[in-house]
Amino acid sequence: MAKSIVNSAQTLPRFLLPKLSWQTRSSIPPHTVRALNVAANSNGKSTKRCLLRDEGFTEPQAVAMMKVLSDVIEESIQNLTRTMVLREDAARATYTQKVDFAALRSELLSADSTESSTTRASHERLTNDLAKLNARLRDEVSRTQASVRLDLNLEKGRIREEANVQDLKIKETETKIEQEVAGLREKLEGVKFQTLQWLMGVCTGTAALIWVLGDC
Repeated sequence: MAKSIVNSAQTLPRFLLPKLSWQTRSSIPPHTVRALNVAANSNGKSTKRCLLRDEGFTEPQAVAMMKVLSDVIEESIQNLTRTMVLREDAARATYTQKVDFAALRSELLSADSTESSTTRASHERLTNDLAKLNARLRDEVSRTQASVRLDLNLEKGRIREEANVQDLKIKETETKIEQEVAGLREKLEGVKFQTLQWLMGVCTGTAALIWVLGDC
């Protein structure tokens, strides 16, 4: 209260205050501060005015000072009253905040659970899709291998048949060659026999001619 009085005194225009009020707070003597404290704690305005007059204030200045101090104190009380919060209001606000926090926490947990469920469902769906894709690829590879194996077997069979055909043709050719060779051998034998017969005839004729000529 004493500080409010001193501060209020300092806020007044200097022409309303005596020379004492022009001093700063630190320059006010201690007995003056004690006097102002006594004045603040007293309930009588007249006593306060008397104390102010004792400090050098005139009667109009003391009245004006008391009016200013009353206005300042009343405004301070009103400000405090406006800013004060009842315990019930504070408890109600605290309870509301707790309820809001609990609701927010529940919403966050629900959102987290929903997001987790969605993520889990997406993971399971992707896993199933990958399993189906792996099975499809395995089937495709198996069908491709079976088709290639069948083609290879067919190609082997065709090659084997062609080889058999070629073997038959080779055997037929060999048989024809053997037959031709046998025919040629028979012809050569015939020619050789005929040549021997001719040679024998020539030799016999020559011998006879020589014998005849020798007898002559």
